[in-house]
Amino acid sequence: MRYSFLALAANALRGHRRWRPAWRSPQPQRGYEVVIVGGGGHALATAYYLAKLHGVTDVAVLERGWIGGGNTGRNTTIVRSNYLHDANAHFYEHSLKLWEGLSRDLNYNVMFSPRGVLNLAHSDGQLETYSRRGNAMRMNGIDAVLLDREQVRAMVPDLDCSPQARYPVHGGLLQPRGGTARHDAVAWGFARAASALGVDIIQQCEVTGIRVEAGRVQGVETTRGYIGASKVAIAVAGHSSRVAAMAGVALPIESHVLQAMVTEPVKPFLDTVVTSGATHLYVSQTNKGEVLLGGDIDGYNSYAQRGNLPIVEDVLRAAVSLFPRLSRLRLMRTWGGIMDMTMDGSPIIGKLPVGGLYLNGGWCYGGFKATPGSGWVFAHTVAHDEPHALNAAFSLERFWSGHLIDEKGAGATPGAH
Repeated sequence: MRYSFLALAANALRGHRRWRPAWRSPQPQRGYEVVIVGGGGHALATAYYLAKLHGVTDVAVLERGWIGGGNTGRNTTIVRSNYLHDANAHFYEHSLKLWEGLSRDLNYNVMFSPRGVLNLAHSDGQLETYSRRGNAMRMNGIDAVLLDREQVRAMVPDLDCSPQARYPVHGGLLQPRGGTARHDAVAWGFARAASALGVDIIQQCEVTGIRVEAGRVQGVETTRGYIGASKVAIAVAGHSSRVAAMAGVALPIESHVLQAMVTEPVKPFLDTVVTSGATHLYVSQTNKGEVLLGGDIDGYNSYAQRGNLPIVEDVLRAAVSLFPRLSRLRLMRTWGGIMDMTMDGSPIIGKLPVGGLYLNGGWCYGGFKATPGSGWVFAHTVAHDEPHALNAAFSLERFWSGHLIDEKGAGATPGAH
């Protein structure tokens, strides 16, 4: 951390020129033990933990654009582990524990801020549902506090808790250890740490095909030539189905746009993350003072990293209903990320029905918060050719065996978040 401050000061004095690159940019080799397709947080975390925990350093991370240019830099930065079902609860809690020590582990400030995540209940029935989820969380050793209306009012003074509110507040479920992190810093931190351990990070290298012979992966075709590989790991978020199809694998995934937006910056007034399933809204305030808003996915399939006006209107309508003072602010910018949505709302982390081919995808709304935990278990799966206990339930096979993990705490739907 001290070096980072001194480097910042030194580069500022010389006009921010001649910065030392945070990671190497080598030319691709003819082959690797492991090729990871995708250069987002999940892919980089996988590469880092492969090298650090399993001694696998003959690894290439192939990114078609630039590091952090995909979903890692296009989300609302929420980190939490407030899930109902055991499989998700154990996995996301492990990920949250990794978040809590991640800056020190990477020697890079990912700006993790455990400011709490509050799920609003707008009816007695919803509050009862949150009570059930909170009890399940506590049984799994996860922090959860059920709040009544007055406790919510005291915690979030600008929230409309009046009897005349369009969405009356009956209480809420708080996870105090939840919070936010800086999305691009997470990508940069993992990239820097993985590169230092010997991983090749190759940008502007799009995978255009996966070569399979006798039922086993041989390597990948790219815009920079063929690269051989003993194992290929896919971590490409909303493009999971397209990349898996290159190896002849069909996935039970649909891709949708999820939009987010920020207002002009204002003085601090919100020191926690507030979510509302009934209004399809989540809101927090950034370190720069911007009010960060997100909602539900667009209803149609898309691979575009942009949204449309109806969703923006829905999000702003909900925000103003819950926080009337926000009506005075101007919207600064909007963006969209591509969500790979599974039918049960839970991810796929495991082996595919092609030898040496693995998938980390189907994250729905849960991708960013899972970043370190996802990389941790995926690295174990790739290194040992079998899942860790924490991701064993997230196999592709569950969709034909019927062992679905229908998690209502996975996204911005009624009763969720």
